[in-house]
Amino acid sequence: MQAKWEVADVLGNTRLDELKLTTQQQRTLGALKRCRTAALGGHIDACDSCGNISISYNSCRNRHCPKCQGHKREEWIQNREADLLPCTYYHLVFTLPEELNEFALHHPKEVYDSLFESVWSTLNQFGHTEGVQLGVIGVLHTWGQNLSLHPHLHCIVPGGGTDAAGKWKKQIRSSKYLFPVKALSKVFRAKYVSTLRAKKIGNQNLYDALFKKQWVVYAKRPFGGPKQVIEYLGRYTHKVAISNHRIKNVTGTETTFNYKDYRQGGVQKQMTLKNEEFIRRFSMHILPKRFVRIRHYGILSSSWKRGKLQALQKDLKVVRPFKPPKTKLRKCPCCKTGTLKTIEVFGKRGPPEIDLRAIIKSPVF
Repeated sequence: MQAKWEVADVLGNTRLDELKLTTQQQRTLGALKRCRTAALGGHIDACDSCGNISISYNSCRNRHCPKCQGHKREEWIQNREADLLPCTYYHLVFTLPEELNEFALHHPKEVYDSLFESVWSTLNQFGHTEGVQLGVIGVLHTWGQNLSLHPHLHCIVPGGGTDAAGKWKKQIRSSKYLFPVKALSKVFRAKYVSTLRAKKIGNQNLYDALFKKQWVVYAKRPFGGPKQVIEYLGRYTHKVAISNHRIKNVTGTETTFNYKDYRQGGVQKQMTLKNEEFIRRFSMHILPKRFVRIRHYGILSSSWKRGKLQALQKDLKVVRPFKPPKTKLRKCPCCKTGTLKTIEVFGKRGPPEIDLRAIIKSPVF
C-alpha cells in the first residue's frame, strides 16, 4: 500500500539552502524530490489484452530513495540465495562508539571504510585461529530509529569454512555462538584504532578515549535455516534511513514519524521535528559517491564466486536454485493477464496531448 506521506513531501516544505549540505547530499535530495514526477519524464503504457492505458513517471533510482529499493532488493536476494552453504548462519552487529560520530560526519569514507576493514580483519583472525577460512557479508547501517547517527555493521557469517587443504569444515565451534563477543569486542577495538592511526584520522586523545570504552559487538541467535537468512537479507540489505510508511504527518513546518525506543524494550513512539531538522538528520546518512555499503569477504567474496564457491557447493551436493532469465515483460495491473507495451515516451515537459480514447477504441497492437 502506498504511503500517504513521503520524504519528498518534507523536501517540498524545506529550505535546503538554509542547511549546510555537501554537493553529494544536495544532488541526492534533488533526485528524491523529483522521483516519479514529470521532472524525470516517463512513458505511456497500454495493455495488449484489455487496452487499459496508464501513465508512469520515471524513478530516480537513487540508493537512498525510499521508493526505489524494491527491485534492487529482490534481484540482490536472488543472487545471494545461490551462494548459500549447508551450515548454520550467524548474525553479528559491530557498533562504533559515539565518540566517532563527529569524524563520521566530516570523514565518512575513511570512518566507514575502517569499520569494514577492521571487522573483516577481526573475524578473519578468529577464523584462522580455528583453522578455517570464513566468509562474511557486511551491510552498513548508519542510522538509529530516530534518525540519529549510529554507525554499525550487520554481518552474516556462515558457521563453516575451508581448511588449509580447501576442505569444508561445517561447524566451527558450537550451535549457540560463533565466537565469544567480549573477545571479539577487544580485538575489534584494537584493530579499528590501529586502522584510524594508519589513515591519520583523529589524535592521541581520541585514541585514548576509545580504548577506555567498552565497544559493543552484539551476537544474535543463529538463523533457523537458509529461508531465515534470505528473509533477513530482504529486510536489511537495501534499507534506507527511514521508510515512507513511518512518516505519519507532514505540514509546512514539521514532520511527525514513528520510531521504536529500544531503551524501553522497543516501544513504538512518535517524534515531531522541524522539517529542516528532519532533512538534516536524513542527510547525515547519505553516503559518499560510489561508496560500497554491502561487501563480501572470504569464501563469499567476488573472487571466490568465480568458480571456487560453485566447486565447493558441488562437493557438498548443494543444488543451486534455478535463476529465471531476466525479462522486461510487465503484467497489466488492471486485468492481471495482459502485457504492458510502451506506446509513447515523454520528457520532463510531460505526457503528450494525445486522444487516449481513440487508442482504446482501435487495436493497440
